Amino acid sequence: MPFQKIKSAFGFRAEQKALTLTDPDALTLFGAIPTTTGLSIGPGNAMRVPAVACAVSLISETIGALPVKLYDRNTKDALTDHPAYRLVHDEANEWTSVAELRESLTTDALLHGAGHAQVIRLNDDTPYELHRLEPGKVQLNHEPDGEPFYLVSTDAGQVRMSYRDVLRIEAFGGTSPVTLGREAIALALSFESHIGGIFANGGRPSGVIKAQKVMDVEAKKKVASSWFATHGRDKVGGTAILDEGMDYTPLSMTLADTQFAENRLEQIREIARVFRVPPTMLFELSRGTWSNTEEMNRQFYNMTLKPWLTDWAWAYARCLLTPEERKEAYIEAVTDDLLRTDTAARATAFGQYRSMGAMTANEVRAAQNLPPLTGGDTLENPYTTTNKDKAA
Repeated sequence: MPFQKIKSAFGFRAEQKALTLTDPDALTLFGAIPTTTGLSIGPGNAMRVPAVACAVSLISETIGALPVKLYDRNTKDALTDHPAYRLVHDEANEWTSVAELRESLTTDALLHGAGHAQVIRLNDDTPYELHRLEPGKVQLNHEPDGEPFYLVSTDAGQVRMSYRDVLRIEAFGGTSPVTLGREAIALALSFESHIGGIFANGGRPSGVIKAQKVMDVEAKKKVASSWFATHGRDKVGGTAILDEGMDYTPLSMTLADTQFAENRLEQIREIARVFRVPPTMLFELSRGTWSNTEEMNRQFYNMTLKPWLTDWAWAYARCLLTPEERKEAYIEAVTDDLLRTDTAARATAFGQYRSMGAMTANEVRAAQNLPPLTGGDTLENPYTTTNKDKAA
């Protein structure tokens, strides 16, 4: 079945409905998704929209930059001796850092719906390296009991892999925001193309040329060509000289009249909704203030990054830890720097934690990346506790 092979090569699930070549959904096989504007939107031209490029880089680079660690569930200590610690905290392989891999796979998920990496293991099944897989070469399928497996296209042919050997990061619903928001992205591209056409081809002064005698098609083409040659592009604003009784009627049109500026801002907000990113994070500052910008930073973590980080933590644990190890350890991203407030507010919060006995002095120092002090592991209120020996 040739069509089934095409579906397989482009990562379609086996249980999806059959498509005909006249079905609009069939165009997604070739990365061409038509919109009402007539443009076909895919990862390539979508990234030409600055708001899309900003949203994709913001999410993927932030997730890549956050440190991820393996912790003991009981002691909360970092398990630096475990083989998985290096793969989540230091390097995915000899030529790729963990930050690069997380950034690449998150970008794949944002643009293509899912990102994948193959787990390379030693003879004793210990995870050793993570290798990124191209989005179009991985197909997700399920066994009758629901267990997932992957069919990966390689130079040697299609290879079946267990769900434990493929790390998968998936966008919401398995569909990329580029696909979900293709209408908004296409409209943004249309606005840019239209405005660019105005400045590239608009003759100034602009208007209608009226002639007293009837002109044939060739004569009209010559007049139009002459007009744009003398008043278009870098010659805008030149003096117009007309002959043979011709008359020029100017036409006024400004960007404000057509509300292009406001429409372009609305497209940025629409794209921000698709990626669930606060508009101020995309540098749309028309409604941004000092107070709500700080609040939007917290929203960026809670509404945008947290689902991605949760997905990453489980994907790591599923592939790098055995079921027995998952009972004793967990993987988590360190988001302290992302949620860090100003120095005064942070000092006040730590002071309250110390006074209520929720944190020790060394825990506060660790949060500030400072070395521990001797005797700093005692839970006490430094504002009320007295030490007679020290006083003497």
